[in-house]
Amino acid sequence: MRYSLAALLLIAGSPAAATVDYAIDLTSPEHHSSMVTATFPTTSAAFLDVRMPAWRTGRYSILNLANGVSDFVAMDGNGRPLRWQKIDKSTWRVHLDRPAAVNVRYALYGNELGYRSRHIDDSHAYLDASAVLMYAEPYRGDDVRVSLKVPSGWQSFSGMESAGPHRFVAPNWDQLVDSPIETGINTSRRFKVGAQEYELVVWGKGPYDIDKMASDLGRIAGAVPAYWPTYPFKRYVWMVHATSGAGGATEHRNSTVIQLPRAMFGDADGYRRFIATAAHEFVHTWNVKAYRNAAMVPYDYQKENYTNLLWVEEGSTEYFSWPLLLRAGLVTPAEYFDELSGLIDGNQHRPGRTVQSVAQASWDEWISPADAERSQNAWVNIYSEGQIVSWMLDLALLQQTGGRVSYRDVHRVLYERFPSDRRGFTDADMLAVLQELTGQSWVPWWARHVTAPVTADFNALLNPVGLQLTYPDGPKAWAGWSGKAAERGIALALVERDSPAWVAGLGAGDTLVAIDGKPVGKIEDLLAGRKPGDVVTVSYLRRDETMEKRVTLGTTRGAPKVVPVTAPTAAQKALFERWLLVPYPKA
Repeated sequence: MRYSLAALLLIAGSPAAATVDYAIDLTSPEHHSSMVTATFPTTSAAFLDVRMPAWRTGRYSILNLANGVSDFVAMDGNGRPLRWQKIDKSTWRVHLDRPAAVNVRYALYGNELGYRSRHIDDSHAYLDASAVLMYAEPYRGDDVRVSLKVPSGWQSFSGMESAGPHRFVAPNWDQLVDSPIETGINTSRRFKVGAQEYELVVWGKGPYDIDKMASDLGRIAGAVPAYWPTYPFKRYVWMVHATSGAGGATEHRNSTVIQLPRAMFGDADGYRRFIATAAHEFVHTWNVKAYRNAAMVPYDYQKENYTNLLWVEEGSTEYFSWPLLLRAGLVTPAEYFDELSGLIDGNQHRPGRTVQSVAQASWDEWISPADAERSQNAWVNIYSEGQIVSWMLDLALLQQTGGRVSYRDVHRVLYERFPSDRRGFTDADMLAVLQELTGQSWVPWWARHVTAPVTADFNALLNPVGLQLTYPDGPKAWAGWSGKAAERGIALALVERDSPAWVAGLGAGDTLVAIDGKPVGKIEDLLAGRKPGDVVTVSYLRRDETMEKRVTLGTTRGAPKVVPVTAPTAAQKALFERWLLVPYPKA
């Protein structure tokens, strides 16, 4: 672990072994509030800086988590007030006239469910320590104890070791901050797969079958040895939120939180989304938590941690997750092919792929735009484009080594050589591993596909493994816009760069109200009966004024569909099976 000079000076005034105690009072949760007390050991330094992180792991953006803190006070071990001052947005400097322990207390507001940082209400609290518990750099490596005071009937879970009801311990703050707590009114199951123990805790009502969930999660866990030889944990906790709208997930050291609107558990597509998300987060237990890029070892919670390898951490994780589901028998090859079809369709309608590389997108993830038009037209996504580059690298490895080496082998080596509590890997490390495994340099490949914008040849990726890309819908008229119903028409959220609508001058924020004088309906019906080359007059609202544009419609091949080739060769079948570790689908 690296420390600044100031931190080293503070450490010099601190005991060699110490314990930091946290107490969280959640007994009045109705207004999303709690009281937090942190007790830091005696220090002889002139001051102690206590901090809230500015971001949390798994979400690469500055969240300014200190904004939930109020009513801050500081005292010594005898309860005498200590003078303090705020020196930046996330740091409280507590001054000491004599050696003393430092106790700080503050009120904390938690109503950020979708951020998966802190959420407190009358039924539960989800507590990610990065958004809840202040830390002091001199004691970051010391033992931690956490106690909760909760309403009657609540149950508490965490990846940390339990020290009794509603009490947890961790060997240092970094493990604490990577071990969120779920406490409240919930439903849970415990199960075992091999030597590992698992807990599933679900908060929120919904049409879910917790026993089926536990069984399927166990199947995911049991399929991992095809990818990594060992498990970096003895116990793992799945935390699931059945919500009223929030969705998403975040990986942690030996746990994860998954959020899904409660109604989605009741249909096949929604449940498939849950199980795919679960696979993604479980893969993160290795790729990101057990090993990760050097720029994030250790995490610096006060500022951006810049790296050009987030595409490996997110895109490669997504790339491995669906084959893991295949190995677990939770999806069929046809369902995986549909997933690939959607990935390809998204890529083909993302003009940003021609101007930004996955390395650049990784570096700039901290400032990635939220609006769809800017994101699609000038950026790439570290998840989807990172998945495509991972796919390209995997197939290149398989083809160049006759199936002997795959991208899985690269990640096995990263897992073995770069434990995240000691060191991280760089681009140069990955290139060295690739050369070691194959006996050839991958620097030219990296320059073409990672550090430069890449155009994927999907048929070249699919054919060697006995698959092909088809367009069953056939050519049809295309404008290049997307949006949703609004009060007075259809509000455009995106107009693809260089599309017919773009060339005509339409853009995000415009509201379509009529085409050729007829009021618009659903966006998918806007061009019904139109042919490529037709010229339509579009009436739209901009700045509350009605305007018109003439749009010359282009051609789209429609949605792509990945399917097996008609007569696969033995070589294609063999490479398919080496690629996904499942049998080639029967005709």
